[in-house]
Amino acid sequence: MKVKKAIIPAAGLGTRMLPNTKSIPKEMLPLVDRPVIQYIVEECVAAGIEQILIITNRGKSAIEDYFDYAPDLEERLLRDGKGDVAETIRKVADMAEVFFVRQKETKGLGHAVWRAKTFVGNEPFAVLLGDDIMLSETPVLKQLVQAAEKYECSAVAAREVDDAHIVKYSSLAIRPLEDRIYQITDMNEKPTLEEKLSNHAILGRYVLTPAIFDILETTPPGRNNEIQLTDGMRALCHRELMTAVDFEGKRYDTGNLCGYLEATIDFALRNPESKDWLREFLKEKVTQL
Repeated sequence: MKVKKAIIPAAGLGTRMLPNTKSIPKEMLPLVDRPVIQYIVEECVAAGIEQILIITNRGKSAIEDYFDYAPDLEERLLRDGKGDVAETIRKVADMAEVFFVRQKETKGLGHAVWRAKTFVGNEPFAVLLGDDIMLSETPVLKQLVQAAEKYECSAVAAREVDDAHIVKYSSLAIRPLEDRIYQITDMNEKPTLEEKLSNHAILGRYVLTPAIFDILETTPPGRNNEIQLTDGMRALCHRELMTAVDFEGKRYDTGNLCGYLEATIDFALRNPESKDWLREFLKEKVTQL
């Protein structure tokens, strides 16, 4: 079992980040020196993914333009003696084979994933949510791929969260297989505290077997009258082995303002061009409070 394809659902409206996202896709908001979605594509590449399908909708053509060549811009940069910048721009378009398809109707994450059936074929594949950024020594997706290939099954990124957050995510019923890896026996989407199966939640990364597509095709709309990926995965974990990986690393939800600002500060403190300046700037600001 080798995982070589990935899907990045990027069809959401970005309502939590309005008015910024009225005309700019939330996935294209800048995170220090590159847009959010580039970090996700780079994580795919670092995990051995060769082909990536980004699922968009109307008004998100900026994402397609970003991963295309820009010959006029590159020519101008070369004329201006900025060959290093031109090379950086070209590398963005060459880092992986990137394809696009539109989710013509907003019917939920499960429907968005189902739209990738032709692209995936009969292969295992990864799903990375378009506004979840992970910071880790070993890419989080690679941690999932390693578990999926070892056990020849689906694997999801999981983390124990508090009660205030479990009601916003998918709650998992699990039992241990080895250190940091669990078997999933059940799950539910955005449970009440009375409905939660545990405080282990799915957080933004998945590796799934192609069996999910036949399930999603017949999965009825669930919460919010949308086809929920969790509902399809719940049926899948009852049919075949599915693992949860308590991943090493930090997750940022850049789809909300506080998560976006936290990621911006943390990544800027790691960037060679900004870290020293920002550290002194923050010290100065804190002393003024």
